[in-house]
Amino acid sequence: QVQLVESGGGLVQAGGSLRLSCAASGFTLSTSVMSWYRQPPGKARELVATGTSSSGSTNYADSVKGRFTVSRDNAKNTMYLQMNSLKPEDTAVYYCNAKTAWYNYWGQGTQVTVSS
Repeated sequence: QVQLVESGGGLVQAGGSLRLSCAASGFTLSTSVMSWYRQPPGKARELVATGTSSSGSTNYADSVKGRFTVSRDNAKNTMYLQMNSLKPEDTAVYYCNAKTAWYNYWGQGTQVTVSS
């Protein structure tokens, strides 16, 4: 059974840090383009960060550059999003996504709330 399970969300004060995890099962994360998306309250889902295993390249939304870092542990079949210097505008449900030409998987999301 294919699953992506996010964890690590919570309530944090502005300026704080959180690390989100995305554990994959039923497929090999290392062969996928892995991304983090978020959906702020009342807004559309947006891309936060993308990482590819083959090239090691990463890309970030301008709003999180320099504050967020995406990484993966292929041995654990898990992707991470380290979020530092959090701002109230980072408040959202965060989703992980695994995509190739053959599939497009989503996790259930984890809530991140940043208080001012």
